[in-house]
Parts: sequence; C-alpha cells; structure tokens
Amino acid sequence: MKVVQINSTCTKGSTGKICMEISKLLTENGVENYILHAQDDADYSQGIAYTGRKNIMFQAAKAQLFGNYGFNSVASTRRLIKHLEWIKPDIVHLHNIHSHECNLEILINYLKKEKIKILWTFHDCWAFTGYCSHYDYMNCNKWKDGCHSCSQYRKKSLFFDRSSELYNRKKELAKGLDITIFTPSKWLSEQVGMSFFKSYPRFVINNGIDLNVFCPKENSIKEKYNIKGNLVLGVSYKWDESKGLDVFSHLAKRLDENYTIMLVGTDKETEKSLPPEIVTLRRTHSREELSEVYSAADVFVNPTRADTYPTVNMEAIACGTPVVTFNSGGSPEIIDETCGIVINCDDIDGLENAVRTVCEKSPFKTEDLLKKANGFDKKECFNKYLEIYNRLLSEC
Repeated sequence: MKVVQINSTCTKGSTGKICMEISKLLTENGVENYILHAQDDADYSQGIAYTGRKNIMFQAAKAQLFGNYGFNSVASTRRLIKHLEWIKPDIVHLHNIHSHECNLEILINYLKKEKIKILWTFHDCWAFTGYCSHYDYMNCNKWKDGCHSCSQYRKKSLFFDRSSELYNRKKELAKGLDITIFTPSKWLSEQVGMSFFKSYPRFVINNGIDLNVFCPKENSIKEKYNIKGNLVLGVSYKWDESKGLDVFSHLAKRLDENYTIMLVGTDKETEKSLPPEIVTLRRTHSREELSEVYSAADVFVNPTRADTYPTVNMEAIACGTPVVTFNSGGSPEIIDETCGIVINCDDIDGLENAVRTVCEKSPFKTEDLLKKANGFDKKECFNKYLEIYNRLLSEC
C-alpha cells in the first residue's frame, strides 16, 4: 500500500501536524507514504514541497483580482501531479487544499481519470461552498441550495463575486468520485450530509493530541507575567472576530482585579485592538511552553463562533484546565459535565457567570479532567485512519 497525503502544510498548523502524525503512524506500520505540501521550510523526511511561499502569495493576489479562489495555481498543481505519477499511490488523502497552492479542478479531474481512491478530511466547510471555510457565525445557509450574492466575497476577491460560479464548479467536480469523507466532528458530518457530497460514505474521526506533551506542568507563568488572582486564558492560531477576539474585550470590562486575561497567539495588529489590561503572548511554536501556559490557567475560554473541532479545548483539558466555550460548530462536542461549561453563542452574561463559577466555586476535579483527556490520545484517534485505509484496499 502507498498513501499520499496532500495538505497546504506539513509540520505547522493543526492540519500540518495531523498529516505528520498520520504519516508517522503509517511509517511505524511499514506503509510507504508521503506528504505533498506547499510549506517550503518544512523539515520532515516524508514531506515533499511542490510549491512555496512566494508562489502562494502570487496566486493569492490573482485570486483577489479575479475571484477564482481555489481554481488558480495551474503550474504548481501540475508539479503536484508529476509527483503523484512518480509515486503511483493507491490512496490519495486530501486535507486542506485551499490556501492558494492547488487548482481543485485539475487535481480532482486527474484523480478521477486515474481511478485513484480518494479520502478527503474536511477540516472545514470550504469543499462544499463558494468561498467560505465557515459560515455559521454569519448565519448563512445559501450553500444548501447554491451560493450566490455572497456578503463575504470581498474577503476573497476585490472586484468579483464568483460564489455561485465556484459553488457550481465544485458541485460538478463532486460527481462520480471514488471518495470517502472524514470529518473531525459530528457537527461537520451533519453539514456534509446536507451538501452535494451527501451521497458519499463518511466517517467521524476526532482529532487527537500528544498527551505526553499536553499534561499538567509545573510552571512559573503567573510569576513571570506578574499575574495576581485567577488567570483566564484564550489561545488561537489566528485571532479575529470568528474566534471571539471582541468577546475578551467585553469580558475584561466585566471582571475585576481578581482576574487577568491572557491571550496567546496575538500579533502587533491584534494587540492594538485590545484593552491594556489584557496580557498577550505572541504566537509560540513551543508546545512545552504552551502546555505550561494551559497548566497555569484557572479557566480556558474559547468564545469561538466558527470551529470544526478545536484542538485548543482538548489541550487545555489535558493540562487540567476546565473549558468554557460557545455552543458553535463542533466545539461543544469536546465538553461534558466533568470538564467544562457550554454557553449559547454571544451570551456574554452567561460567559461571565461561567468564568466566575469555574474560578470561584471550583466545580471540576483535576482527576476527572485528566480522565476525560485520555480519550484525546492521538494514536488512538489516528489509528482509525489506518483501519479504514486497510479496509478500503481489501475491498478492491
């Protein structure tokens, strides 16, 4: 068996790390495998970069000008196909391929022509919409019968709203595929079941984390940042309104001096929009440091308005920190009565009360949190992919 995963990244970001973990598992089981990616600074033995940052920036500019998001990048996609022709995989496992590194039409038509078995993990909703990776925080349901008049198109295109055209091109490509679809959450699986991919088999395989890294750690985070009282933590790879950045500003006005909010993953522009009392920590690639920050927190707050199955929730719980999250996407699927509180989306009063409950009444026990975290073990989660690889090939 030969398996090729295709993703925008190989070692960075949540999907890049997922690909790498699956690859390591395949290698441990003697399966020849590769990751074709667009991260030209990745250092991974099974990774092959077929394009790089400069080309992606150029393709992103083209998409902004002409609106053909996901249908540019012709030359890099042809290079990708040359790698596939050399490897001759039995299975091609697609992940995120919408960061301007791949032409969806060219790739899918090649896989159809060569009759290659396709697995596709939908990490978000892009595959069955015109433009959007997430639409729930905008309360948009146009994708159910055909995207059009997109209110968000200017985030992807300066001049042209091609949401209807792109939706219909994707819908046409979705016909006649030998494909199995994976989603990290039940919520996303239900969304796929209402899309033009609804006739294809699909499985829910939750993402996992490394419990050797994410576990309670002795730390001096509060002393280092001169934090008195309760530490309210938020973590995001990229902060914006969809991740609830504005919510923390509202929360900071409501909480007294017994609370300090810390946001991890900020940048200079993000910090300009925040009140001065919020402590910020720039994006860190050190999982050990992140684990220490989680461990120091008294409560982890995830006011996400658009998320598939947020890894940050699992990481916090595994470090012994209770989670308060909005009831959006797949975020509440991670939480039960032993490890956190789910609040209706945008209920700031409810969020404040939940934060105070966690910090002042301590309703959650560390041993219960860690017991819950046992179900997040990455090997247990990603082993399910290997089982399905073997099952699909045995049916050939």
